[in-house]
Amino acid sequence: MSQYYKAQRTRNLYDPDKNNASETGEAFKVSRSKIDLFLQCPRCFYLDRRLGVARPPGFPFALNSAVDTLLKQEFDIYRQRGTKHPLIERYGVDAIPIPHKDLDRWRHNFTGVQYLHEPTNLLIFGAIDDLWQNSKGEYIVVDYKATAKDEAITSLNKDWHIGYKRQMEIYQWLLRNNGYDVSDTGYFVYCNGKTDREAFDRKLDFDVTLIAYKGDSSWVEETVFDIKKCLDGGQIPPAGPDCDYCAYIQSVKSKEKI
Repeated sequence: MSQYYKAQRTRNLYDPDKNNASETGEAFKVSRSKIDLFLQCPRCFYLDRRLGVARPPGFPFALNSAVDTLLKQEFDIYRQRGTKHPLIERYGVDAIPIPHKDLDRWRHNFTGVQYLHEPTNLLIFGAIDDLWQNSKGEYIVVDYKATAKDEAITSLNKDWHIGYKRQMEIYQWLLRNNGYDVSDTGYFVYCNGKTDREAFDRKLDFDVTLIAYKGDSSWVEETVFDIKKCLDGGQIPPAGPDCDYCAYIQSVKSKEKI
């Protein structure tokens, strides 16, 4: 057994006795990404958070992380100046990058924006990329995305974009539950690497678009209760209908019986 799976057997697992919703119960942390995992496949979520068997880890996208870091540094320049970024100007958006005493913590993957959902004793958290504010004083959630596609990216119209939309809505829900006035409309700063250059020449150019998205976070509350019910259950739930991981396991099992 790999060291990864040895570590997963006992670390950060839900215990129905320890993590109950009583005054003495220890809150159980559920990240934004784990909420998305639950929505994709309750079975994978239960195996991960309750039994300690996670999906095989993916490889980190180092280039995406580099773009993310550079965008944060760039927008922070305009945040310090108290002025609009040229991308915001180009799209005519009523917003500026806004300073906030907790922004560094909210951006950190292991802290993020946090909210203790008292009825379930689940501590929901997620790390935002950026925070803007409009002239009405509403906070605007901003998320950075990087890819390399031949087509121009001007809208979130692919099936897999549902995860991006849910991500935005969870961030909006978290900030609202921390007492902030949050705009329904968030923005994706989408960086699309250009592949039509004659040579690499030690640099990668990007087309950068700003995509507005009007979120609806009304589903989050009910989902948190569903997650709690799943964690408290004593049985492994059914797989999600489109879960490739569970489909692979079932296929392997069927072959092993031959």
